[in-house]
Amino acid sequence: MILSYNEIMKYIKNRKLVIEPFGEDIVRENGLDLRFGGEIARLKTANSILDTRASNIEEYYLIERGEEFIIKPHEKILFHTLEYIKMPNDLIGFINLRSSYARLGIVIPPTIIDAEFEGQLTIGLTGTSFPVKIRRGERIIHLILAKLTTPTIKPYKGRYKGQKGVQIPIFK
Repeated sequence: MILSYNEIMKYIKNRKLVIEPFGEDIVRENGLDLRFGGEIARLKTANSILDTRASNIEEYYLIERGEEFIIKPHEKILFHTLEYIKMPNDLIGFINLRSSYARLGIVIPPTIIDAEFEGQLTIGLTGTSFPVKIRRGERIIHLILAKLTTPTIKPYKGRYKGQKGVQIPIFK
């Protein structure tokens, strides 16, 4: 069952769903509008082979911090949300790009947020056919929350638990 505005607000008021920083304006009729954070990781062009099991991933990304970013045509980046989220074990989330960005041709992959997720969301984004300026704090993604029929008993306990910032190993 997808949660409505009233159900989302109950979760927030009971501290079952934690969002920091929180503003009531991000709560929508069927989810949360989350904002663009203050750092991105740009995928570099490289001729060397990336070994996904090695720890040299830093050489394949350029990290930028700031208040605004230009996404170049067809560029692939990672960004994080401004909001830190802590989900309970009976909710999952589905991430969509807000339609105002999707209509420009920007694309994000289908993404599901697990029950008991804790941290800032990291999203992959592919630019459109022209440069686009995105500012820190702009509402860019919509998180639809759904209640599970039974609580999760075996949640993911991996690397993202409690991390802040873009959740790839290059951010320290």
